Order: sequence, then C-alpha cells, then structure tokens
Amino acid sequence: MGNCIPSLDKERKTLPIDTIFKLPSSLPNWPPGGEFGSGYVDLEGLKVCQIVTFNKVWAVDKGGPDNLGATFYEPSPIPDGFSMFGCYCQPNNQPHFGWVLAGKDKNNGQTLKNPIDYTLVWSSESSKLKNKNSIDDGYIWLPIPPEGYKALGHVVTTSPEKPSFDKIQCVQSDFTDKLEVESWIWGEGITSNAYGINVHSIRPQERGIKAQGVSVGTFLARIKSDQDDDSNTLSLACLKNNKFGTFSSMPSLGQIQALFEQYSPLIYFHPKEKYLPSSVNWYFANGALLYQKGQESNPSCIEPNGSNLPQGGPNDGAYWLDLPTDAKDKEKAIKGDLLNSEVYLHIKPMLGATFTDIAVWIFHPFNGPGTAKLGLIDVPLGKIGEHIGDWEHVTLRISNFNGVLHKVYLSEHSGGTWLNAPLVEFQTGNKVVAYSSLNGHAIYPKPGLVLQGTGDIGIRNDAAKSNLVLDCGENYSVVAAENLEIIEPPWLNYTREWGPKISYTLGNEVKRIESLLKGNLKAAFEKLVKVLPNEVYGEEGPTGPKMKGNWNGDEV
Repeated sequence: MGNCIPSLDKERKTLPIDTIFKLPSSLPNWPPGGEFGSGYVDLEGLKVCQIVTFNKVWAVDKGGPDNLGATFYEPSPIPDGFSMFGCYCQPNNQPHFGWVLAGKDKNNGQTLKNPIDYTLVWSSESSKLKNKNSIDDGYIWLPIPPEGYKALGHVVTTSPEKPSFDKIQCVQSDFTDKLEVESWIWGEGITSNAYGINVHSIRPQERGIKAQGVSVGTFLARIKSDQDDDSNTLSLACLKNNKFGTFSSMPSLGQIQALFEQYSPLIYFHPKEKYLPSSVNWYFANGALLYQKGQESNPSCIEPNGSNLPQGGPNDGAYWLDLPTDAKDKEKAIKGDLLNSEVYLHIKPMLGATFTDIAVWIFHPFNGPGTAKLGLIDVPLGKIGEHIGDWEHVTLRISNFNGVLHKVYLSEHSGGTWLNAPLVEFQTGNKVVAYSSLNGHAIYPKPGLVLQGTGDIGIRNDAAKSNLVLDCGENYSVVAAENLEIIEPPWLNYTREWGPKISYTLGNEVKRIESLLKGNLKAAFEKLVKVLPNEVYGEEGPTGPKMKGNWNGDEV
C-alpha cells in the first residue's frame, strides 16, 4: 500500500477520515480470555483506555521534520468517567496515526486531581512559525499539579485564556514514572544552537520486560534559551503500572498465535543470496559441531534439539559452534534450508505491559562476505564480513488495548530501525514485508542499496524482492514468554558463541585487497577501513538471542 502524505483540511475541526492510517485488513475478534484486547488496562487504582480518535485543535504549516509543520489534536470522544491526560501532536510529513491514554480513578478520587493552575509555555502570536493565512493562534499550556501529583501532558488551545481546570487531570505521583524525550515532532530545530520552541514525543526512561513505565502518547513542549542545558528536569511524567507483575493485560498463547497469524513477516531475500536461513534443529542435525577449548581435535556432534550443549554460564570462550568438517556437509550447511526454516518467537511485555513485543528471531548458519563501494567501483572484500552463525530479528509491537500493530523494529547489523505502522509495507492483508540484505542479512523496510559508511564509500547492503521469501507464519515456535509457562529449548540457554573466531588475520586480508587496488581506489579503501564498525569484520561468531541486550530491554 502507498505511503503518500495526505493534505490537511484546514476548514474542518475533525480530521477527514481518509487521512487516518488504517491497517490494510480488518482485525478479527481475538480468542477470548483475560484482559487483552478489551480496550482497557488496569494499572491498579487507575484504569486507562487508548483513544485513537481526535479533534483538530491547531495546525502550523512550517517547522519540524521536512519543514512541513505539525498538527495538534485533542482526544475525542472520551468515554464516560474517563479524563484527558493531554493533547496529541504529530508532524505533517506522515499519515495520521496516533493515540493517547485517558484515565479513570479507581481509588475514591485520590488518584486523579485537577491542576491548580496553568503556565503558558508558548504561543504563536509573535512567533516566526505563525501561519501566514491562519486566523487562529496556537497556545500550549502546562498544567500545574497539586502537591504530590504529576502532569502527564499539555493542553493546546486557540485562545489566550487559560483552559478550565477540569479540562485535564493530573496523577498521583505513586502512579507515575520518569520519562525521556524520544523523537522530534516539531519546532525551530534540534541542533545544539537552535533556540525557541520544540515539541518531542516522550516515552518511559526505563524500558524492558520488568520496567513499569507506561507511555501516555502525549508530547513535551519546551522553550530552549541560551541559559538552558540538557540536564534540566522534564516538566512531565509518564504513568506506572502498579499491577505489572500479574501480566493481566498480556495475550494468552492462543491470542499470540492469532496475532502472529495477522502480522507474521514476509522476508524477501536478494535473488543472488547464497546463504539462506534454516531451523536450528536442521543445522544441528546436518553436522554442526560443538568445540571445547583444549579439546579442539575432538569436537562433539550436537543433538537436534541442542540437549548436549552447555547451559548458562559466562561467554568465556570455553565453547563454540562450527560448521561440519566434511566438505560436502559444510557446503550444505552454509547454504541453509529456506523451505524448512523455522523462526523463534520471544513474547515480551513492554511499556508497563500495555504493549506486547513479538520478537521474531531468524537463524542463518553462515554470514557471507561483504562488498565495498568505492565511488563508482565495487570491490569484493574476500573473507571480510564472513562469520559462522548469524542471528537477525524483527520485532512487532502490538497494543494490548486492541491488538493493533503499532511499530515494527528491523535489526540491521549491530543496530536497527523502528518504523511506525504507516511506514511499513504490507502484503496479503496485514503481513509485514521486510528485505534481507545480500550476504549480510541486515533487514530493511524496502528494496534498494543502503551504504554502510560515509559519502559514496562504504559496505554495500543490497536488498531486492525475489522468489526467495521466508513466510515467518508458516513455521514458528514460541521459545520464551515472560507471561506464560513456556519450556525453553536447550539451545536458547547456550550462552557461548555460535561460531568460531575467524582463522585469518584481518590485517593480512586488508593488505591483500589493498595490493590489488591502485591510486584513488586504494586511498578510498584505506579510508573505508578506518570508519567501518567492528561487526563488519566478523572476527568472532555471534552469541544467541538470549545474550542480546534487547532480550530483556528495549530495542535500541
């Protein structure tokens, strides 16, 4: 589906329905059980719901990403008995897709209180960001909470008069947590010397499978002056789930299976890809070996389920995995087995268990060599980039209020990219589409070339659609879930490396390639070697999924 940016209707207060992003296909009724998909989450003393419908309050047509401005919204309608925590804002360079939480006091009126006053943070009256043809000015207000309470968001108006005190609710401090700035929405600039108004999305400061912080969906507006520094205390808070340990809002196993049926990724491989994924069991059954330090001449065959792998302990170099020693078996293992591949799901409570992350782990027996782009010339890098055992993943972030896909994370070498759902390609209904780069298996949202380096010099990451496609929904297993009793496979708790240290000396390989280059090409290659991150060289095999920082934490 297309990702064109709709134009704003400046004559209507309610956003036209065709500008609001919707998933390609309607969602089914989820299997019954628990609070997942009920529309509400109980935070213990505070019940919250996710509002996805808005009235437009004020819009500006300049500033922010791509200098296209932003639009400020007020959630509407709000269910009876619930109260607003703040307004919503998003940049005008993307389709409308957002939400804010509203809350209901379950603690005899003690959890929520009206503000005692407002501070005017900013107005467009004298700003250079004022709309030329607009008759309305915009005003951003910060609620001043009573003692022992916190504000969670701003109120936006088109009047210089303060909003009414019952317009918004502040929350008892025991139900709040610290937040941090996430991404720039709008304003005069985010460089170190940019002063004036800036609006950011916000998220809990601590995020992970045990963190209680809950995103509210509101924004933070700040005026920066030359007296400010980055250590200033933020004026807002996020919510905290005091009922977190019960996981009552998390999906059951049947609901997880239904969710994955909806969103399971389709991963396309380059038509020239030689190093395809496989299941872990296939790799073990086809001759993968376990080595132990000091006994290198006597490696062990690995049981298909990994039951004879050492469990737990530090990654101390005492053990590692390697390809079969027989030449034919090694060639077979290196190529993988796409038709019998299996992906492995880790189910994670995120943002105070108001969202579920389904981390989809994909195993490749072998990661191929890299290719350098030196201006107009491509140079194969020999063994540089090769390593044995390669783990990649895609993470689906799903709302526990309604089962809607909110974001997708694509792993790319040592980092990755979050994409809001409107920027994701879908196919066959709501299935997420992604592209695996040639040889290196970094995952990207669209086909084409991504250059890992600077300027026109770097490592090529080429992705394209082909007949080589992994439908993750066809063969998968849930290997871990924080909220369910899942028997984890033994290989998941193998904490050492999935490949050996590469036997060649990197310096010698670099010198070999340099000796084949002349003049400007040689200088460009020397420049490339200095700027590339260490993981490109692949000197050691990677560790498994459970050893990654995002296993217990958030994606970076």
